[in-house]
Amino acid sequence: MAEDSYQGSDQGQRGSRRYTPRPRYCQFCSDTTLEIDYKNYPLLRKYTTEEGKIRPRRQTGTCAKHQRAVAREIKRARHIALLPFAGGTWEERTR
Repeated sequence: MAEDSYQGSDQGQRGSRRYTPRPRYCQFCSDTTLEIDYKNYPLLRKYTTEEGKIRPRRQTGTCAKHQRAVAREIKRARHIALLPFAGGTWEERTR
């Protein structure tokens, strides 16, 4: 009886609405003029999280070859202090 009274959803008629991700394309393969360089820190900031971690390939959509190059250049920029090792401000990290 409880099953008959519930008619708020028509999920059974249309099927389940699962998330289907769009295919991601490597930004560096499609645009050959872009260079991965440690001095281009605004570009490298897009490939790091707010905590300072390097984003994985499944999030960025880059190919394996360019993901390795991005990771290498992020690490170089960190050593020269163009990018932070940890995200946030100093006050947030010392709490």
